[in-house]
Order: sequence, then C-alpha cells, then structure tokens
Amino acid sequence: MKAVVISEPGDPEVLQVKERIKPEPGENEVLIKVRAAGVNRPDLAQRMGKYPAPDGVPSDIPGLEISGTVEQLGKTVKTWEIGDQVCALIAGGGYAEYVVAPASQCLTIPEGISLEEAASLPETFFTVWNNVFEKGKFRSTDKVLVHGGSSGIGVATIQMVNALGGRVFTTAGTDEKCQACIALGAEMAINYQLDDFEDKIKTHFDGAAIDIILDMVGGDYTLKNIRLLAPKGRLIMINAMKNKIGEVDLIRIMKNELVLTGSTLRPQSVAYKGHIATQLMAQIWPLFPDKIKPIIHTAFPLTDAQHAHQLMESSTHIGKILLLV
Repeated sequence: MKAVVISEPGDPEVLQVKERIKPEPGENEVLIKVRAAGVNRPDLAQRMGKYPAPDGVPSDIPGLEISGTVEQLGKTVKTWEIGDQVCALIAGGGYAEYVVAPASQCLTIPEGISLEEAASLPETFFTVWNNVFEKGKFRSTDKVLVHGGSSGIGVATIQMVNALGGRVFTTAGTDEKCQACIALGAEMAINYQLDDFEDKIKTHFDGAAIDIILDMVGGDYTLKNIRLLAPKGRLIMINAMKNKIGEVDLIRIMKNELVLTGSTLRPQSVAYKGHIATQLMAQIWPLFPDKIKPIIHTAFPLTDAQHAHQLMESSTHIGKILLLV
C-alpha cells in the first residue's frame, strides 16, 4: 500500500510517499480501506519528532482519524461487517491506503454526512467529549470559553456546546474567523489580535462568569483564564502552543474552588476510547446534520500531505483539513 512516511524529523518536506506492507488486524481490530484522513496538530508535532507514536503503532506514518470501508475483521469482532462504512479514531498510521483500528473506536457515519467528511470527526469530537463533557462535567447551564474557535477543536466545541444547551464564547485571530464562529453558534467571538479577551468577557458579564475554559494556548493565557472562571469553574488544557509554562493565582484557585486539569487522548486505553465512542454515538451523532455538521476547509490528495501541513502551520484555515485517498 501507499503511505505518507516521515522520512526524518523536520519541516513538511520530510513527508514522503512510500510503499508499506498492508497491516493485518488483531483479534479485536478491523482493517479499513481508507477514503480520507484528517490532519491535526499532533500530526505536525509527530513530524517534528515531538510526539512519538505509542508502542505497536507505525512510528513513521502520522494520522489519528480516518474514514473508509471495513475490509477485514479480527477474529473476535462481532460489531462490524465487511463493507461497513465507518470513521475511526486511531493511535497513528492514518495517512495510508489501509489502516487497522480497534473495533470499539469505530463509529458509523452520521446521517447526512459523506464518507469523506466523516474523516474530520473522530479526533476532534473524541477530544471535546473527553475534556468538556467528561472532565469538565458540562451542564446545559454552563458558559464555555474555547480558545482557537476556528480550529477543528473549536468548531466542534462551539457546535456541541450550543446543540446541548450551553452558551459558548471563543477567541480567534481574524475578523473572518470570528464571523465564522458566530455563524456556528458562538455568543461572542473575540479577535485576540485586536482585543484582550479577558477584558471583553468581563465587560460582557460584569465580572468573572465562565464555567469551563478549553485552552490549547497556554503561556500568559493561563492567568487570564483563571481570572475569568466563576466559582467551581474548570480550566482544561489540551495543548500549550504558546508556552508550556503559565502563571497561576493559587489563592484565587483555593478561594473559588477552581479545577485545573488537562489531558492527551492518544495514550488513553482502547477501553476508555471505546467508552467515548459509545457516548458520541448515543448523544452527539443523532444531532447530525440538523444541529451539527462537519466544517471542512479544504482537502488535498494523500500524495500532497506536505501542502496540507503547510496550510495547518499557517493557521489561515477555518475548520478541518483532509487528505483524500
């Protein structure tokens, strides 16, 4: 099979199309003929040598989410049949013509969504559910702030929170991106290039009032986030693109009983990821396509993964970037 391989750590040019042996599914896995793969920031980190794949996963083929057709079943798989169309969260190896995935991490294609579009869903929707809904204990009365509202994580968070009754606020880097966030259901979108998000939100609420903050920025956002949280508020970190070191106000954390936490999804167990898949299928998938939809910025051929990574690094996109096989 053809696969996009990281020839060595470095810039997008190190992504090369190579021939690889088609994988064989384990007992609880399925072999999927890939139609499309989502491009995510962890793929960029892996390409640069900063996010190694777990043991047992192809270390030189990036890709954490795919869509396609089930072609072969592991010995104990009873939940899927050959020919089923699925999307799946995987631990790596998605930039290829074939990939194996744990059967429990596969999901049906939501109603009204194409097979290609479905590749944009697993990584971001698993991440948002894990952090906002599981760790953040989201309630329909909550006010949620998500940084990077036009990113794949951002557009998923806006739609999921809005669809389940919450109020969502966001930051983005251009007026165009802010307008896109509003169109998706954000109550307020703040251009962080022009305005201080802390001041804007405090003025809107006449003080701190945010219940959950999903942050992928880190650095000097950390203290601002803490000052925006209402009593018993939750700050959840999923990346630290600006800086892994942030200042905190310990007295405020204690006084307001704040929770600071975070997670990475890739190392979690298959059982836990299967639990998230079950929750998504039951509570989020029925909201497609009326209340939630995939937001696709563009799609590249698999052989053009270099340009897909260049686009993601430019941060000019709104929504997801796909690779089509």
